[in-house]
Amino acid sequence: MDNLLEERLKLAKERIFGMENEEMHPSFSDYFKAGAAWFCRLFETEEWIEKGSLKKRSLSELEDLNRAYYEELYPENYNNSYANPAYAVEQLGEDFGQLLSAVYAELRQALISVYTDRHEEFAAAAELFLEIAAAFRCAWEEEEGLPAYEDIRQIFYWYMSDYADIRSERQIYEKVTPREDRIFKLVTECDLTDLRYLYLYGNSVSENELKTAAFLNSLPEETIRLMADTFTEGYRIGFIVGNKDISIKKSVSIHYNLGFERVVRKAVENFAGMGLATVLSAETCQSTPVNRQYLYDHKDDNMLFFDRQYMNRKLETIKYAFEQNKEAARKYGGPAVMEVFGEEPFAPTSKEEAIKTNEKYQKLMVEYISAFRQIQAEYIKEEERSFTIIAFPTPAIGEPFAEIFSEIIHINTLDYKLYQQIQQTLIDTLDKAEYVEIKGMNGNRTDLKIMLRPLLNPEKETKFENCVADVNIPVGEVFTSPVLKGTQGTLHVSKVFLNELEYKDLEIILEDGMVADYSCGNFSDKEEGRRYIRDNVLYHHDTLPIGEFAIGTNTTAYMAAQKYDIGAKLPILIAEKMGPHFALGDTCYSQAEEVKVYNPDGKEIIARDNEISALRNTDRSKAYYNCHTDITIPYHELGELTAVGEDGTRYVIIREGRFVLDGCEELNKPLLKEI
Repeated sequence: MDNLLEERLKLAKERIFGMENEEMHPSFSDYFKAGAAWFCRLFETEEWIEKGSLKKRSLSELEDLNRAYYEELYPENYNNSYANPAYAVEQLGEDFGQLLSAVYAELRQALISVYTDRHEEFAAAAELFLEIAAAFRCAWEEEEGLPAYEDIRQIFYWYMSDYADIRSERQIYEKVTPREDRIFKLVTECDLTDLRYLYLYGNSVSENELKTAAFLNSLPEETIRLMADTFTEGYRIGFIVGNKDISIKKSVSIHYNLGFERVVRKAVENFAGMGLATVLSAETCQSTPVNRQYLYDHKDDNMLFFDRQYMNRKLETIKYAFEQNKEAARKYGGPAVMEVFGEEPFAPTSKEEAIKTNEKYQKLMVEYISAFRQIQAEYIKEEERSFTIIAFPTPAIGEPFAEIFSEIIHINTLDYKLYQQIQQTLIDTLDKAEYVEIKGMNGNRTDLKIMLRPLLNPEKETKFENCVADVNIPVGEVFTSPVLKGTQGTLHVSKVFLNELEYKDLEIILEDGMVADYSCGNFSDKEEGRRYIRDNVLYHHDTLPIGEFAIGTNTTAYMAAQKYDIGAKLPILIAEKMGPHFALGDTCYSQAEEVKVYNPDGKEIIARDNEISALRNTDRSKAYYNCHTDITIPYHELGELTAVGEDGTRYVIIREGRFVLDGCEELNKPLLKEI
């Protein structure tokens, strides 16, 4: 820290510790006492970190400290926390309740600033709290009243705007620049058998993280090596399959959940062997959410300050940050993501007190995301980068955790050559088709017609990609970008989980490949259901195209889901391989359509774009929606999937949940096993 920053923190600390004896409007006194107590705890933690005493504490002491950070968010305590907008409105009134709850949620993020030495961001958060407290105190002392709502909102607005540059510079730097900082050393140097290391991140540590780390410590080295090798090889092969040169890349970021450090450490070694340094940061590691309702309640808090002026300011800072880190960005190869699953499905409660978006904000966010992606694409070129994703369960999945974990390792390492051969049989048939018909059964109302790209040279071209274990692990799908014109009908699923949110009786109506209508049965109020879909599936867009049609072939994963009754807990990464799926949004080749991609048989996959993404050549702003959400129809709801040729010839691929196409018999073997 420089002297000025050190002085700012010292002054903020003195003022916050002195707030206990200050008078405040009685209706708001408890709010500011809670905020002051929060910062007092953070200043004490900062001192422990600087002196190196935090890592010397016992496991029970660290557990108590971690609990103190997060206990007000625990579901049993959340109803009495100012982080809960419903409680804040009840205690502080409609005028200030929403706003001060959003501020409170923002101040809670200062915890990670303390643990990652982001001193200026910590100082700024403390000063935001003090400035708002001073405004209330002055209004009370001078007039025995309250400040104007807009004055408080403006304080929050200018805090977000003034520090946008610092945040952007830090975020972009940490995104693309390898460095041996605190988190990197945690992963690569700590004694991972001493579970105290989990508490040195600052993240919430639950039984999930503790049991995961202990379980991984019990596994033999060859199992850890197999997990890491599958993960890193998928990344390497992704470059080969995508016809991209990995040799020009020098870094990769690993995203993981706390408890998986033993696998991550081995992955860091593997990537180093490929000439790639690993990027790790507070943004690349996560832990089990303390309370997903809390996250849902605050997902739209940005609306308090996100106007066009702020958007332009933010985009300017991002552009500048990328320019400052352009060499590191050019050498950044993309993310390697290790997802986890096992938590009980989450169906959020929509609260009137939570901030709700409006159409103006939604359109502005769509514009911002598009502009951000365009800036990022200038420095991290989509046609040069790649990625990989793999998923493992956590102990939250239930009692047979060890057995399920072993099964997932098996699924993640299935014989890709066998699947490659079977999937090529599927593709050879699909290449004969003009369109595909999909119909549901057992209450599923799906009735779809998916138009396919015509082949001009069948000897050298193909419509579907043969996807095995590379960027999307495990194996098990063939996919294409459908032609939009003529693609129409109803997509229906009785229950599905998308981005950790549950949808009941989800129905999407397509007309010429675009979403024309939608509904779900989550809420008694149909309009509330529509808002739920618009916010979390359409991402505030008026409509979206169907960007992908795929046929999942991983019947082994499907039967594992049935055997252990974990279908609702599986991530889309695995679920999408368990039946045909349809992605709303951009294609799988988004912003890299010009890169030629080939299947193992040497044929070029020509269905890399559609009528929307083709607009990139005339108006790039209309070509991309910057989202991609897969919706899968499980085999037990799939009545028939048939490829139809131009001459009307019908090739039935799946009937009543079983593969009936010659050459695909192997896929039915797992389906015939007793559970």
